[in-house]
Amino acid sequence: MIMKKLFLFCFLFISLATLISPVEVLAQKETFDIITFTEPQGWDKKPSEKAIQFSKEDAATGAYCLITLYSSLPGKDSSKENFDLEWSTLIKESVTVSADPEMQAPANEDGWEAQSGYAPFESDGSKGIIILVTSSGFQKMVNIVILTNTDQYEKDMTKFLESVSFQKPVAAQTQDDIEAQQAETTNVQTNPSVQLAGNEPQNNPNTNTQIPTAVKSGFQFDTSNFDDGWNSTVQEDWVEVTKANIKVLIHYPNKNADAYNSVLLDGLKNAWDILIAPKYSSATNMEFMSSGSWESIEFAEAVMVEKGTGKTVYVVLFQKNFSNGSGKYLEFITSDKQTFEQEFGTYENASANFGTGPGFIKMADMANYNKFAIAASDLIGKWTNNFGSTIQYVNANTGLDAGMDSHASATNFQMGPGNGYTWELNVASGPVGRIKFQTVKSSGKFSMNGNWQVNFSDMEGRPTTYNAHFSCIKGFRILWLDDKAYAKKE
Repeated sequence: MIMKKLFLFCFLFISLATLISPVEVLAQKETFDIITFTEPQGWDKKPSEKAIQFSKEDAATGAYCLITLYSSLPGKDSSKENFDLEWSTLIKESVTVSADPEMQAPANEDGWEAQSGYAPFESDGSKGIIILVTSSGFQKMVNIVILTNTDQYEKDMTKFLESVSFQKPVAAQTQDDIEAQQAETTNVQTNPSVQLAGNEPQNNPNTNTQIPTAVKSGFQFDTSNFDDGWNSTVQEDWVEVTKANIKVLIHYPNKNADAYNSVLLDGLKNAWDILIAPKYSSATNMEFMSSGSWESIEFAEAVMVEKGTGKTVYVVLFQKNFSNGSGKYLEFITSDKQTFEQEFGTYENASANFGTGPGFIKMADMANYNKFAIAASDLIGKWTNNFGSTIQYVNANTGLDAGMDSHASATNFQMGPGNGYTWELNVASGPVGRIKFQTVKSSGKFSMNGNWQVNFSDMEGRPTTYNAHFSCIKGFRILWLDDKAYAKKE
Protein backbone atom coordinates (compact mmCIF):
# COMPACT_ATOMS: atom_id res chain seq x y z
CA MET A 1 0.00 0.00 0.00
CA ILE A 2 2.81 2.43 0.84
CA MET A 3 4.47 1.75 -2.53
CA LYS A 4 1.23 2.49 -4.36
CA LYS A 5 0.54 5.60 -2.36
CA LEU A 6 4.05 6.98 -2.80
CA PHE A 7 3.92 6.55 -6.52
CA LEU A 8 0.45 7.94 -7.01
CA PHE A 9 1.46 11.38 -5.86
CA CYS A 10 4.68 11.18 -7.88
CA PHE A 11 2.57 10.63 -10.98
CA LEU A 12 1.04 14.10 -10.54
CA PHE A 13 4.31 15.38 -11.99
CA ILE A 14 3.50 14.35 -15.54
CA SER A 15 1.02 17.20 -15.95
CA LEU A 16 4.16 19.36 -16.20
CA ALA A 17 2.08 22.31 -15.06
CA THR A 18 2.96 25.06 -12.61
CA LEU A 19 0.08 25.26 -10.16
CA ILE A 20 1.34 27.68 -7.54
CA SER A 21 0.18 31.28 -7.43
CA PRO A 22 1.98 34.20 -9.14
CA VAL A 23 3.05 35.55 -5.76
CA GLU A 24 4.83 32.27 -4.97
CA VAL A 25 6.47 32.23 -8.41
CA LEU A 26 8.02 35.64 -7.84
CA ALA A 27 9.37 34.60 -4.46
CA GLN A 28 10.61 31.06 -5.04
CA LYS A 29 11.10 30.11 -8.70
CA GLU A 30 14.62 28.99 -9.66
CA THR A 31 16.20 27.90 -12.91
CA PHE A 32 18.75 25.12 -13.37
CA ASP A 33 19.87 24.27 -16.91
CA ILE A 34 16.59 24.23 -18.92
CA ILE A 35 14.51 23.39 -15.82
CA THR A 36 12.43 25.79 -13.75
CA PHE A 37 11.24 24.69 -10.31
CA THR A 38 10.29 25.78 -6.80
CA GLU A 39 12.66 24.66 -4.06
CA PRO A 40 10.96 22.64 -1.28
CA GLN A 41 11.03 24.78 1.84
CA GLY A 42 12.99 23.49 4.83
CA TRP A 43 14.84 20.80 2.86
CA ASP A 44 18.62 20.54 2.66
CA LYS A 45 19.92 21.55 -0.76
CA LYS A 46 23.14 20.27 -2.34
CA PRO A 47 23.89 21.72 -5.80
CA SER A 48 26.55 20.39 -8.16
CA GLU A 49 27.41 20.97 -11.79
CA LYS A 50 25.16 18.18 -13.10
CA ALA A 51 22.42 17.94 -10.49
CA ILE A 52 20.64 19.48 -7.52
CA GLN A 53 19.69 17.23 -4.62
CA PHE A 54 17.07 18.04 -1.97
CA SER A 55 16.87 15.92 1.17
CA LYS A 56 14.70 15.66 4.27
CA GLU A 57 15.14 13.32 7.24
CA ASP A 58 13.36 12.60 10.50
CA ALA A 59 16.07 11.46 12.91
CA ALA A 60 13.54 10.16 15.40
CA THR A 61 11.78 7.78 13.02
CA GLY A 62 14.47 7.18 10.41
CA ALA A 63 12.15 8.44 7.67
CA TYR A 64 13.87 10.15 4.76
CA CYS A 65 13.39 11.38 1.22
CA LEU A 66 15.93 12.36 -1.45
CA ILE A 67 14.93 14.21 -4.63
CA THR A 68 17.63 14.60 -7.30
CA LEU A 69 17.03 16.87 -10.28
CA TYR A 70 19.52 16.22 -13.09
CA SER A 71 20.55 18.62 -15.84
CA SER A 72 19.36 17.85 -19.36
CA LEU A 73 21.10 15.32 -21.60
CA PRO A 74 20.93 14.52 -25.32
CA GLY A 75 17.98 12.19 -25.84
CA LYS A 76 16.54 9.87 -28.45
CA ASP A 77 13.19 10.46 -30.12
CA SER A 78 11.64 7.58 -28.14
CA SER A 79 10.81 8.63 -24.57
CA LYS A 80 10.60 4.97 -23.51
CA GLU A 81 14.10 4.28 -24.84
CA ASN A 82 15.37 7.25 -22.85
CA PHE A 83 13.66 5.96 -19.69
CA ASP A 84 15.00 2.42 -20.17
CA LEU A 85 18.53 3.74 -20.70
CA GLU A 86 18.43 5.84 -17.53
CA TRP A 87 16.88 3.04 -15.50
CA SER A 88 19.70 0.67 -16.49
CA THR A 89 22.42 3.24 -15.74
CA LEU A 90 21.24 5.96 -13.39
CA ILE A 91 19.12 3.64 -11.22
CA LYS A 92 20.53 0.10 -11.39
CA GLU A 93 24.13 1.28 -11.04
CA SER A 94 23.36 3.22 -7.84
CA VAL A 95 20.99 0.91 -5.90
CA THR A 96 19.79 -2.70 -5.97
CA VAL A 97 16.24 -2.96 -7.29
CA SER A 98 14.29 -6.17 -6.71
CA ALA A 99 12.03 -5.93 -9.77
CA ASP A 100 11.58 -4.25 -13.11
CA PRO A 101 10.00 -0.79 -12.84
CA GLU A 102 6.23 -0.62 -12.64
CA MET A 103 5.37 1.85 -15.38
CA GLN A 104 2.63 4.44 -15.60
CA ALA A 105 1.10 5.57 -18.88
CA PRO A 106 3.16 8.33 -20.55
CA ALA A 107 1.82 11.90 -20.57
CA ASN A 108 2.44 14.76 -22.99
CA GLU A 109 2.59 18.48 -22.33
CA ASP A 110 3.98 21.31 -24.51
CA GLY A 111 6.19 19.03 -26.62
CA TRP A 112 7.55 16.97 -23.69
CA GLU A 113 6.59 13.35 -22.97
CA ALA A 114 7.07 11.96 -19.45
CA GLN A 115 7.75 8.30 -18.74
CA SER A 116 7.63 7.31 -15.07
CA GLY A 117 8.21 4.11 -13.14
CA TYR A 118 9.13 2.84 -9.70
CA ALA A 119 10.45 -0.24 -7.87
CA PRO A 120 11.52 -1.31 -4.39
CA PHE A 121 15.24 -0.78 -3.73
CA GLU A 122 17.90 -1.69 -1.22
CA SER A 123 21.21 0.09 -0.62
CA ASP A 124 23.58 -0.47 2.32
CA GLY A 125 20.77 -2.07 4.32
CA SER A 126 18.31 0.74 3.60
CA LYS A 127 15.06 -0.23 1.89
CA GLY A 128 12.42 1.89 0.22
CA ILE A 129 11.01 2.99 -3.10
CA ILE A 130 12.96 4.52 -5.99
CA ILE A 131 11.09 6.53 -8.61
CA LEU A 132 12.39 7.70 -11.97
CA VAL A 133 10.64 10.31 -14.09
CA THR A 134 12.23 10.84 -17.52
CA SER A 135 10.85 13.72 -19.60
CA SER A 136 11.82 13.75 -23.28
CA GLY A 137 11.46 16.38 -25.98
CA PHE A 138 13.38 18.31 -28.65
CA GLN A 139 16.18 15.67 -28.68
CA LYS A 140 16.76 16.20 -24.94
CA MET A 141 15.77 14.43 -21.75
CA VAL A 142 15.55 15.47 -18.10
CA ASN A 143 15.58 12.99 -15.21
CA ILE A 144 14.23 13.25 -11.67
CA VAL A 145 15.00 10.49 -9.16
CA ILE A 146 13.25 10.11 -5.79
CA LEU A 147 14.35 7.72 -3.03
CA THR A 148 12.16 7.44 0.05
CA ASN A 149 11.03 5.03 2.75
CA THR A 150 7.95 6.97 3.86
CA ASP A 151 4.87 8.90 2.78
CA GLN A 152 5.61 11.48 5.46
CA TYR A 153 6.89 14.02 2.92
CA GLU A 154 4.18 13.44 0.32
CA LYS A 155 2.92 17.03 0.39
CA ASP A 156 6.37 18.59 -0.16
CA MET A 157 7.24 16.10 -2.90
CA THR A 158 3.99 16.68 -4.72
CA LYS A 159 4.38 20.45 -4.56
CA PHE A 160 7.93 20.25 -5.91
CA LEU A 161 7.01 17.94 -8.78
CA GLU A 162 4.07 20.13 -9.75
CA SER A 163 6.39 23.16 -9.89
CA VAL A 164 8.77 21.67 -12.47
CA SER A 165 8.63 22.90 -16.05
CA PHE A 166 11.05 22.92 -18.99
CA GLN A 167 12.24 25.51 -21.45
CA LYS A 168 12.06 24.77 -25.14
CA PRO A 169 15.35 24.88 -27.05
CA VAL A 170 15.66 28.16 -28.92
CA ALA A 171 15.18 26.46 -32.30
CA ALA A 172 11.81 25.09 -31.18
CA GLN A 173 10.48 28.25 -29.58
CA THR A 174 7.77 30.38 -31.12
CA GLN A 175 7.95 34.15 -31.00
CA ASP A 176 5.36 34.06 -28.20
CA ASP A 177 7.60 31.72 -26.20
CA ILE A 178 10.61 34.01 -26.59
CA GLU A 179 8.65 37.13 -25.59
CA ALA A 180 7.20 35.34 -22.56
CA GLN A 181 10.66 34.27 -21.40
CA GLN A 182 12.01 37.78 -21.81
CA ALA A 183 9.14 39.15 -19.75
CA GLU A 184 9.85 36.65 -16.96
CA THR A 185 13.60 37.18 -16.84
CA THR A 186 13.50 39.82 -14.13
CA ASN A 187 11.18 37.68 -11.99
CA VAL A 188 13.16 34.44 -11.96
CA GLN A 189 15.83 33.76 -9.36
CA THR A 190 18.69 32.00 -11.13
CA ASN A 191 20.51 29.23 -9.35
CA PRO A 192 24.24 29.80 -10.12
CA SER A 193 26.03 26.71 -11.38
CA VAL A 194 29.19 25.45 -9.76
CA GLN A 195 32.21 26.87 -11.57
CA LEU A 196 34.93 24.33 -12.36
CA ALA A 197 38.03 26.04 -13.62
CA GLY A 198 41.47 24.89 -14.57
CA ASN A 199 43.80 27.45 -13.01
CA GLU A 200 42.27 29.33 -10.10
CA PRO A 201 38.59 29.13 -11.13
CA GLN A 202 36.52 32.28 -11.39
CA ASN A 203 32.96 32.91 -12.51
CA ASN A 204 32.96 32.97 -16.28
CA PRO A 205 31.74 36.38 -17.50
CA ASN A 206 31.46 35.22 -21.12
CA THR A 207 27.69 34.95 -21.51
CA ASN A 208 27.85 34.50 -25.29
CA THR A 209 29.45 31.08 -25.24
CA GLN A 210 27.18 28.20 -26.22
CA ILE A 211 28.58 25.38 -24.09
CA PRO A 212 27.84 21.95 -25.61
CA THR A 213 26.36 19.15 -23.54
CA ALA A 214 29.04 16.79 -22.23
CA VAL A 215 28.73 13.04 -22.70
CA LYS A 216 28.13 10.97 -19.58
CA SER A 217 31.45 9.53 -18.43
CA GLY A 218 30.76 8.10 -14.97
CA PHE A 219 33.02 10.74 -13.42
CA GLN A 220 31.74 13.65 -11.34
CA PHE A 221 32.96 16.46 -13.61
CA ASP A 222 32.62 16.46 -17.39
CA THR A 223 32.80 20.25 -17.85
CA SER A 224 35.41 22.87 -16.88
CA ASN A 225 34.85 26.64 -16.98
CA PHE A 226 38.22 28.42 -17.05
CA ASP A 227 38.77 31.90 -15.69
CA ASP A 228 39.92 33.21 -19.10
CA GLY A 229 36.51 32.50 -20.68
CA TRP A 230 37.23 29.12 -22.31
CA ASN A 231 34.92 26.19 -21.49
CA SER A 232 35.76 22.49 -21.93
CA THR A 233 33.36 19.57 -22.22
CA VAL A 234 34.03 15.85 -22.58
CA GLN A 235 32.87 14.40 -25.90
CA GLU A 236 33.13 10.90 -27.35
CA ASP A 237 36.13 11.49 -29.62
CA TRP A 238 37.53 14.79 -28.35
CA VAL A 239 37.41 17.46 -25.69
CA GLU A 240 35.43 20.40 -27.05
CA VAL A 241 36.71 23.84 -25.98
CA THR A 242 34.56 26.90 -26.70
CA LYS A 243 34.63 30.65 -26.22
CA ALA A 244 32.19 33.04 -27.91
CA ASN A 245 32.01 31.82 -31.54
CA ILE A 246 35.29 29.86 -31.49
CA LYS A 247 35.43 26.09 -31.11
CA VAL A 248 38.54 23.94 -30.61
CA LEU A 249 38.44 20.14 -30.66
CA ILE A 250 41.28 18.42 -28.79
CA HIS A 251 41.26 15.08 -30.57
CA TYR A 252 41.97 11.98 -28.51
CA PRO A 253 44.86 9.74 -29.61
CA ASN A 254 43.86 7.90 -32.77
CA LYS A 255 45.96 4.98 -33.94
CA ASN A 256 45.28 5.57 -37.64
CA ALA A 257 45.49 9.37 -37.60
CA ASP A 258 48.64 9.36 -35.45
CA ALA A 259 50.48 6.73 -37.52
CA TYR A 260 54.10 7.68 -38.17
CA ASN A 261 54.95 8.95 -41.64
CA SER A 262 58.47 9.96 -42.59
CA VAL A 263 56.98 12.62 -44.90
CA LEU A 264 55.40 15.16 -42.54
CA LEU A 265 52.87 16.53 -45.05
CA ASP A 266 51.69 13.05 -46.01
CA GLY A 267 51.06 12.29 -42.34
CA LEU A 268 49.12 15.55 -42.00
CA LYS A 269 46.95 14.77 -45.02
CA ASN A 270 46.22 11.32 -43.61
CA ALA A 271 45.12 12.85 -40.29
CA TRP A 272 42.94 15.35 -42.18
CA ASP A 273 41.18 12.55 -44.07
CA ILE A 274 40.47 10.68 -40.81
CA LEU A 275 39.68 13.47 -38.33
CA ILE A 276 38.34 16.35 -40.43
CA ALA A 277 36.94 15.33 -43.80
CA PRO A 278 34.12 13.01 -42.57
CA LYS A 279 32.38 15.88 -40.75
CA TYR A 280 32.15 18.17 -43.79
CA SER A 281 30.51 17.97 -47.20
CA SER A 282 32.92 20.16 -49.20
CA ALA A 283 36.16 22.11 -48.91
CA THR A 284 37.76 25.03 -50.76
CA ASN A 285 40.98 27.05 -50.40
CA MET A 286 42.81 24.09 -48.89
CA GLU A 287 46.46 24.41 -47.88
CA PHE A 288 48.77 21.99 -46.10
CA MET A 289 51.95 23.38 -44.50
CA SER A 290 54.65 22.08 -42.19
CA SER A 291 57.83 23.08 -40.44
CA GLY A 292 60.43 20.34 -40.17
CA SER A 293 62.29 21.86 -37.25
CA TRP A 294 63.36 20.02 -34.09
CA GLU A 295 59.81 20.34 -32.73
CA SER A 296 57.89 20.19 -36.00
CA ILE A 297 54.62 21.97 -36.80
CA GLU A 298 51.75 20.63 -38.89
CA PHE A 299 49.16 23.14 -40.14
CA ALA A 300 46.28 22.65 -42.58
CA GLU A 301 43.41 25.03 -43.40
CA ALA A 302 40.28 25.08 -45.56
CA VAL A 303 36.88 26.70 -45.91
CA MET A 304 34.43 23.88 -45.17
CA VAL A 305 30.68 23.21 -45.28
CA GLU A 306 29.37 21.31 -42.27
CA LYS A 307 27.29 18.22 -42.90
CA GLY A 308 23.79 18.47 -41.54
CA THR A 309 23.77 22.23 -40.91
CA GLY A 310 25.11 23.42 -44.27
CA LYS A 311 27.04 26.10 -42.38
CA THR A 312 30.24 27.46 -43.95
CA VAL A 313 33.18 27.61 -41.52
CA TYR A 314 36.93 28.10 -41.51
CA VAL A 315 38.78 25.01 -40.24
CA VAL A 316 42.39 24.54 -39.16
CA LEU A 317 44.03 21.24 -38.23
CA PHE A 318 47.16 21.82 -36.15
CA GLN A 319 49.74 19.78 -34.26
CA LYS A 320 53.01 20.70 -32.61
CA ASN A 321 55.22 17.63 -32.20
CA PHE A 322 57.16 18.18 -28.99
CA SER A 323 60.56 16.62 -28.39
CA ASN A 324 59.19 14.52 -25.51
CA GLY A 325 56.86 12.74 -27.92
CA SER A 326 53.69 14.58 -26.93
CA GLY A 327 51.46 16.67 -29.14
CA LYS A 328 47.77 16.44 -30.00
CA TYR A 329 45.86 17.14 -33.17
CA LEU A 330 43.76 20.26 -32.55
CA GLU A 331 40.86 21.25 -34.79
CA PHE A 332 39.98 24.97 -34.81
CA ILE A 333 36.53 25.95 -36.11
CA THR A 334 35.56 29.60 -36.59
CA SER A 335 33.10 31.50 -38.72
CA ASP A 336 35.90 32.82 -40.95
CA LYS A 337 39.67 33.21 -41.20
CA GLN A 338 39.60 36.74 -39.79
CA THR A 339 37.99 35.51 -36.56
CA PHE A 340 40.64 32.81 -36.25
CA GLU A 341 43.50 35.26 -36.77
CA GLN A 342 42.08 37.77 -34.29
CA GLU A 343 42.35 35.10 -31.59
CA PHE A 344 45.49 33.19 -32.61
CA GLY A 345 47.42 35.56 -34.90
CA THR A 346 48.45 35.47 -38.55
CA TYR A 347 51.08 33.38 -40.27
CA GLU A 348 53.25 33.62 -43.38
CA ASN A 349 53.33 30.47 -45.47
CA ALA A 350 56.40 31.50 -47.43
CA SER A 351 58.36 32.71 -44.40
CA ALA A 352 61.39 30.80 -43.24
CA ASN A 353 60.06 31.40 -39.72
CA PHE A 354 56.81 29.55 -40.34
CA GLY A 355 55.79 27.69 -37.20
CA THR A 356 57.83 29.78 -34.77
CA GLY A 357 55.51 32.73 -34.11
CA PRO A 358 53.60 33.38 -30.88
CA GLY A 359 50.32 32.43 -32.55
CA PHE A 360 51.50 28.85 -32.97
CA ILE A 361 52.51 28.71 -29.32
CA LYS A 362 49.02 29.88 -28.34
CA MET A 363 47.48 27.25 -30.59
CA ALA A 364 49.62 24.49 -29.07
CA ASP A 365 48.69 25.65 -25.57
CA MET A 366 45.01 24.96 -26.30
CA ALA A 367 45.78 21.29 -25.60
CA ASN A 368 46.09 22.27 -21.91
CA TYR A 369 42.30 22.75 -21.74
CA ASN A 370 41.91 18.97 -21.59
CA LYS A 371 41.67 19.39 -17.84
CA PHE A 372 38.86 18.40 -15.45
CA ALA A 373 38.23 18.53 -11.72
CA ILE A 374 38.22 15.53 -9.39
CA ALA A 375 35.79 14.28 -6.76
CA ALA A 376 36.93 11.90 -4.02
CA SER A 377 34.64 9.17 -5.37
CA ASP A 378 36.44 9.34 -8.75
CA LEU A 379 39.68 8.17 -7.14
CA ILE A 380 38.45 4.81 -5.86
CA GLY A 381 40.57 2.04 -7.42
CA LYS A 382 44.20 1.39 -8.31
CA TRP A 383 46.23 4.04 -10.15
CA THR A 384 49.68 3.30 -11.47
CA ASN A 385 52.66 5.05 -13.09
CA ASN A 386 55.49 3.05 -14.67
CA PHE A 387 58.81 4.47 -15.84
CA GLY A 388 61.86 2.92 -17.44
CA SER A 389 65.10 4.11 -19.05
CA THR A 390 68.56 2.85 -20.00
CA ILE A 391 71.86 4.63 -20.65
CA GLN A 392 74.45 3.00 -22.90
CA TYR A 393 78.08 4.08 -22.26
CA VAL A 394 80.78 4.03 -24.97
CA ASN A 395 84.52 4.55 -24.46
CA ALA A 396 85.37 7.89 -26.10
CA ASN A 397 88.84 6.68 -27.10
CA THR A 398 88.19 3.16 -28.30
CA GLY A 399 84.49 3.26 -29.23
CA LEU A 400 83.98 0.01 -27.29
CA ASP A 401 81.05 -0.75 -25.03
CA ALA A 402 81.58 0.70 -21.54
CA GLY A 403 78.50 -0.73 -19.87
CA MET A 404 74.88 0.18 -19.37
CA ASP A 405 72.79 1.65 -16.56
CA SER A 406 69.13 0.81 -16.19
CA HIS A 407 66.37 2.47 -14.17
CA ALA A 408 62.78 1.31 -13.75
CA SER A 409 60.10 2.34 -11.26
CA ALA A 410 56.44 1.60 -10.58
CA THR A 411 54.27 3.80 -8.38
CA ASN A 412 50.87 2.54 -7.24
CA PHE A 413 48.04 4.19 -5.35
CA GLN A 414 45.25 1.92 -4.11
CA MET A 415 42.36 4.10 -2.95
CA GLY A 416 39.34 2.59 -1.30
CA PRO A 417 36.02 3.38 0.37
CA GLY A 418 36.24 5.61 3.42
CA ASN A 419 39.10 7.54 1.76
CA GLY A 420 41.70 5.02 2.86
CA TYR A 421 44.75 4.51 0.65
CA THR A 422 48.00 2.59 0.31
CA TRP A 423 50.97 3.90 -1.66
CA GLU A 424 53.89 1.86 -2.93
CA LEU A 425 57.01 2.81 -4.90
CA ASN A 426 59.17 0.01 -6.37
CA VAL A 427 62.52 0.97 -7.91
CA ALA A 428 65.13 -1.09 -9.75
CA SER A 429 68.27 0.82 -10.81
CA GLY A 430 72.00 0.56 -11.31
CA PRO A 431 74.52 -0.94 -13.73
CA VAL A 432 73.20 -3.94 -15.65
CA GLY A 433 74.24 -7.03 -13.72
CA ARG A 434 74.37 -5.15 -10.39
CA ILE A 435 70.86 -3.67 -10.24
CA LYS A 436 69.54 -2.82 -6.77
CA PHE A 437 65.88 -3.10 -5.77
CA GLN A 438 64.07 -0.85 -3.28
CA THR A 439 60.49 -0.58 -2.06
CA VAL A 440 58.84 2.23 -0.08
CA LYS A 441 55.28 2.06 1.29
CA SER A 442 52.84 4.35 3.08
CA SER A 443 49.17 4.26 4.02
CA GLY A 444 46.58 6.54 5.56
CA LYS A 445 43.63 8.73 4.61
CA PHE A 446 43.25 11.00 1.61
CA SER A 447 41.03 14.08 1.35
CA MET A 448 40.20 16.67 -1.29
CA ASN A 449 41.18 20.32 -0.98
CA GLY A 450 38.45 21.62 -3.26
CA ASN A 451 38.46 19.64 -6.50
CA TRP A 452 42.00 20.42 -7.66
CA GLN A 453 44.22 19.13 -4.85
CA VAL A 454 44.52 15.78 -3.05
CA ASN A 455 45.88 15.58 0.50
CA PHE A 456 47.54 12.36 1.73
CA SER A 457 48.01 11.97 5.49
CA ASP A 458 51.30 10.05 5.21
CA MET A 459 53.78 9.91 2.34
CA GLU A 460 57.13 8.60 3.60
CA GLY A 461 56.44 9.90 7.09
CA ARG A 462 54.78 13.25 6.42
CA PRO A 463 51.52 14.62 5.03
CA THR A 464 51.66 15.65 1.36
CA THR A 465 49.41 17.66 -0.93
CA TYR A 466 49.43 17.21 -4.71
CA ASN A 467 47.91 19.46 -7.35
CA ALA A 468 45.52 17.16 -9.17
CA HIS A 469 43.31 16.99 -12.25
CA PHE A 470 42.05 14.59 -14.90
CA SER A 471 42.71 14.64 -18.63
CA CYS A 472 40.70 12.55 -21.08
CA ILE A 473 41.44 9.99 -23.76
CA LYS A 474 38.76 7.92 -25.45
CA GLY A 475 36.96 5.87 -22.81
CA PHE A 476 39.47 6.64 -20.03
CA ARG A 477 40.84 9.35 -17.78
CA ILE A 478 44.42 10.04 -16.81
CA LEU A 479 45.04 11.19 -13.24
CA TRP A 480 47.71 13.89 -12.89
CA LEU A 481 49.37 14.41 -9.50
CA ASP A 482 51.89 17.27 -9.65
CA ASP A 483 52.40 16.71 -13.39
CA LYS A 484 52.93 12.95 -13.02
CA ALA A 485 50.45 10.83 -14.95
CA TYR A 486 48.64 7.78 -13.51
CA ALA A 487 46.43 5.35 -15.41
CA LYS A 488 43.64 3.45 -13.67
CA LYS A 489 44.56 -0.22 -13.52
CA GLU A 490 41.52 -1.59 -11.72
